[in-house]
Parts: sequence; C-alpha cells; structure tokens
Amino acid sequence: MDHQELHVRAGTSGRDAYGLDIGPARGVLRHASLRVLDLPPGGSHLLAAGDSEWLVVPLGGGCTVRTEGADLELAGRAGVFDGPTDFAYVPRDADARITAGAGGRFALAGARCERRLPARRGPAPEVPVEARGSGNCARSVRNFAAADAFACDRLIAVEVITPGGNWSSYPPHKHDEYVPGRESELEEIYYFAFERPGGYGYHRISPSRAGGAELLAEVRSGDAVLVPDGWHGPSIAQPGNAMYYLNVMAGPGPEREWKISFHPDHMEGYQ
Repeated sequence: MDHQELHVRAGTSGRDAYGLDIGPARGVLRHASLRVLDLPPGGSHLLAAGDSEWLVVPLGGGCTVRTEGADLELAGRAGVFDGPTDFAYVPRDADARITAGAGGRFALAGARCERRLPARRGPAPEVPVEARGSGNCARSVRNFAAADAFACDRLIAVEVITPGGNWSSYPPHKHDEYVPGRESELEEIYYFAFERPGGYGYHRISPSRAGGAELLAEVRSGDAVLVPDGWHGPSIAQPGNAMYYLNVMAGPGPEREWKISFHPDHMEGYQ
C-alpha cells in the first residue's frame, strides 16, 4: 500500500469546513472516520451523521451540540494536554448542530454502524485514565470511549499522552483478523499533536500478511496515520516534547471489543 495513503499530512485532506477529513471515501478504510472542525467565535456547523455514529471531542475550546431535541453542553478544555474532556455522542441518521461561542477545534470520530443509540453527553470526570507501560514505555491512556467505558455500536476511541522521549503503542500489536476470544478485527486512525511547537515523532506499521500495510513516518501536529491492517507501533515521541494521539477504531466483528495480538519478536524483556 502506498506510503502517502497511510500517512496523511496536516493540511492535505481538508474538505469544506473540515481541516482533516478521513473516512471510507478515501478508499483505505471501510469503517472508521475522523474529521477535524475549526470554528471561529460564534461559529456553527451542521453534522449530518448518515450511516455512522459520531463522537464530538473538543480538542481546544468548548461547544454546544444540539441533536435529537437536546442541547449537549461541552465545557471542553484549553488543549489536549490539559486532561480529559467531556464529549457528545451523535447517533446515526441524526443531524447535529455544533456551536462554539468562543470558537475552538473539535474532532469528530465516526464509525459506520447498524444500531441507533441515544444521543448523550460523556462527562470528563467519568473518563477512565490508565497508566500503561513502564520506564521509557510509560504513557497515559484516556479510555473515554473504550469498549468497556462508553456505549457505542461500533466505535472505539481513546486518547494517549506519551512523555517526551518515550515509546508508546509498544510492543507492536495488531487487530486485523477476527479470532474468537483472542483478536478483534479493527481498523484504526491515529491523529497526532505535540505539546510544544515544532514537535515530531515516528510511527511504524509493519505487514502482518503479504502485501499488507507498511509505513515508517515522521509525524507532526495535525498529521494522521491510517492502519487498515498490520502490526503497528511503536509511536516514538521527540525527547522533551510530549506527544498526543487520538485513536479511532471500528470494524465488522460480531462484538464491539478490543482484543489484540502482540508481535512475538518484540516481547522478550518487555514488562
């Protein structure tokens, strides 16, 4: 698969109101979508959900999401390094008006789905935060829409903060085939940001099958990486500059679950 199809550089995939617009229409993914919406003070945007369920996730600033006759007020946050945020769930076949009095940037994470769940707000204080890994593989995971944390039909989404110089998404792992009780079939999107200007990191995908996805890319704020299949990781942060990424996952499996297989060549000595 072409390198440019998997590494979407900031500013190269915008459409209409979206600075970033990734989804099945690009031809790489079949289930998951990610859009990034910038609103000026007093700005608003109408999201037509279509055949997907959506999460509205403030990256910077707050907003009101009006959908299904309810106003879901999101206090948001100053930026992604300021802790978890509240968020809103928009069901498929709904319209949602997103309004930001002071302006802001918002991620719209989506997944094609079948069931229509109720619109609702996810409060920031209820977001489970997990310390994962140790040593130079330590990172913090905000499981705001993990499979066991918030009800969706297909969509799974989490945020990861990796300290400068550390490795995350390690050991390399995959979830690209359904093996009951052992592995889920989920494609994935990574969306990156760095704490200080000029930050960068490196992200690796290696094939799990003949002709599968392969990538080694330098990533910067606003970049995205698409993982339709394959072993993915590590994601490596520049020393002295913390790295953020939003993970969006979805797939066709019979259960909404996150089960992974670790790359056997990278397990020795890892705790």
